[in-house]
Amino acid sequence: MTETTGSTATPESGNPEGADGAAETTPAEGDSRRKRSGEKKSGKRAKKGVFARLALFYRQIIAELRKVVWPTRNQLVSYTTVVVVFVVVVMAFVSGLDYGFSKAALWIFG
Repeated sequence: MTETTGSTATPESGNPEGADGAAETTPAEGDSRRKRSGEKKSGKRAKKGVFARLALFYRQIIAELRKVVWPTRNQLVSYTTVVVVFVVVVMAFVSGLDYGFSKAALWIFG
């Protein structure tokens, strides 16, 4: 799998893992985490309010949209042309089948 620019390990997301899904802790840190698992969350890990979560959600959307490789105008025109031509060809094929089946049904059933 290829590595992307940026990491999924952010304090806001609460994801301590890297982009490859492997935890980036030593065994000693993992043990201390297990010991604290019964503790109540506080500080940065505490549950945030609804507006803070919405703001985080929209910040993450914008960050993901910045990673998108947008097509150029020429690519977009060519892709659109290919799609429109394909749709017209499929419409013509289905219309031909419909016309043929309707004539056959009219011939068979009179």
